[in-house]
Amino acid sequence: MRAGPRMLPLLVAPLRARPGRLLALVLWSLVEAVPALLAGQLVARAVDDGFAADRPLTGLAWLALMGLGVFAGAWGTRQAYPLLAAVVEPFRDDLVRTVAEGSLREAVAGRTVDASGVSRLTLQVEMVREAYAGVLMVVRGFLLTVGGALLGMVFLAPLILLLVVPPLLAGLGLFVMLLRRMAGAQRDAIVADERVAEAAGAATAADRDIVACGAEDGVRADLVAHIDAQAAAARRLATLMPARVLCLAVAGWLPLLLLLVAAPGLRAGGLSAGAVLGAATYVTGGLQPAVRSLIQGLGGSGLRLVVALRRIHEAYPPGSAVGGRRGPGSPRTTGSSARDAEPAAVACAGDVEPSAVASVSASASVSASGTACAIESTGVASAHDVELTAVTFAYGPQADPVFRDLDLTLPEGGHLAVVGPSGIGKSTLAGLIGGTLEPDSGLVRLGGRPPGTLPPAELSALRVFVPQEAYVFTGDVAENLRYLRPDASDEEVVSAVDAVGAGPLVARLGGIGAVIDPAALSSGERQQIALVRAYLSPAPLVLLDEATCHLDPGAEARAEEAFARRPGSLLVIAHRISSALRARHVLVLDGDRVVSGTHGEVLEQSALYRDLVGHWSEDGRVPQARRDEADPAADRRVRATPPRSRS
Repeated sequence: MRAGPRMLPLLVAPLRARPGRLLALVLWSLVEAVPALLAGQLVARAVDDGFAADRPLTGLAWLALMGLGVFAGAWGTRQAYPLLAAVVEPFRDDLVRTVAEGSLREAVAGRTVDASGVSRLTLQVEMVREAYAGVLMVVRGFLLTVGGALLGMVFLAPLILLLVVPPLLAGLGLFVMLLRRMAGAQRDAIVADERVAEAAGAATAADRDIVACGAEDGVRADLVAHIDAQAAAARRLATLMPARVLCLAVAGWLPLLLLLVAAPGLRAGGLSAGAVLGAATYVTGGLQPAVRSLIQGLGGSGLRLVVALRRIHEAYPPGSAVGGRRGPGSPRTTGSSARDAEPAAVACAGDVEPSAVASVSASASVSASGTACAIESTGVASAHDVELTAVTFAYGPQADPVFRDLDLTLPEGGHLAVVGPSGIGKSTLAGLIGGTLEPDSGLVRLGGRPPGTLPPAELSALRVFVPQEAYVFTGDVAENLRYLRPDASDEEVVSAVDAVGAGPLVARLGGIGAVIDPAALSSGERQQIALVRAYLSPAPLVLLDEATCHLDPGAEARAEEAFARRPGSLLVIAHRISSALRARHVLVLDGDRVVSGTHGEVLEQSALYRDLVGHWSEDGRVPQARRDEADPAADRRVRATPPRSRS
């Protein structure tokens, strides 16, 4: 395993930065090495001068000295650990600073900051911290223990080195060769972990987009592929781990075997029994544990250290604008999996005839019934009415219902704005209507059919759902805009762009044939592209869930007015109260109280709506509702009854 030209300075830099601590660490490490240096000598003296000479007390005395050496080594270890922490913890702080600054600079530069940055800041930085401390301890212990044992053999019996050093070097050389392959396998495993985190994070962030576009199968297949690749990388790494046993056998056990085989010859050559036992003590008590720790430490912590540190500095290379380029495995697009996974939905959406959604039922009324409200058509139910009947929904069996027995009818051609405090259930309502959520009880119907039972292609043909986080993929502008209507002509695309107010954006990008990078667009620009795409869609129902929240009020007004003129139905989750003023009907969600009607009617009935609109008179009375004579629905009266309380 090679650390590479950049890795060695990175690993040594924390030690050079704190020379005083490093010197103290070395000195206490020498104290810690006392048992390794003296163990064989003391055993040899205990045997030759004590037990073999019928003087057991003398032998016990020498062994007692060896016990004192063990206590000295333990004291050295105790003093070394705080010094080690003083080196490792600042190194960790430097890495956290590197990753945090890199991620922030990526965000400031307008690049997408994905889940891999979080992975580096948490998993990989902590991995480097623990591994660096482990490697320092292992390497320090190996050098001092093996060095002490070999030095002790020199004073005890230099001939024994011929039996110990060659297999030791052979085993270590074999281990170095194995480390090269293990490093590659470890890197593959870490990269696979990152890609799983990236894919899962992208899927979680775009869950409503994925469901709305019917791309669950494609995204699921993409996630499974990443997870399978992660499992395969882990298996490859696991198959290499047992090979470390061979290295330990050659470097740690073969010297002992050679020593035992050569013992009769050594005795015949004049070497004492104590010297042979002392040499065996050096091998079993010093050499073997040190080699085992080195192989296990470098084969585990060492691999993780080098690979994780390299991954961090590949993503945020030193000497450059940190975060100036993306690390390997970072996604190039936003939601590309969903784009690639839904050709059927796109094709079906393109088959819907625009004339099928052209009829508008203008004579609609609003009424409140039971625990909710209904925007009821005066005629027979249309093929594209939205109907909610006794709908109850909660986020979990123990949670309070967001809606209980909600009845709502949005006729074809209706324009409804939903307002209410944050967290009251506005997006939940859009999710229920759009088919991304299923009610616990009751019925939701789009054109008479429950959206949850429709195939993705049919659901995409009935409604288009634009959430707050816009869905844009890498490709030219026309591909993005034609996503839900691939047969749209250039003239139709340009007309939609102008209608929604995205003309200046498309011109700045270079026209509808220009290639766009989602990461280079602002949130508002991505919203404009998503709005034009929805406007072009042949779906008769448009759901805008705070889809204009990143636009300025003027751009928001132009986009919503364009959708109001578009044939079909429109439901707007209002980000600003001006959206409600533009809608023909308003639905106010205020806890257990649900109020609906025209702007003037809701103004009379809802204190929350009056607060939002700011239409209190100076004397505290509510002003009279204004009648919109251009809207025949304003001639219909509103019935409202108190809702049943939630349990």
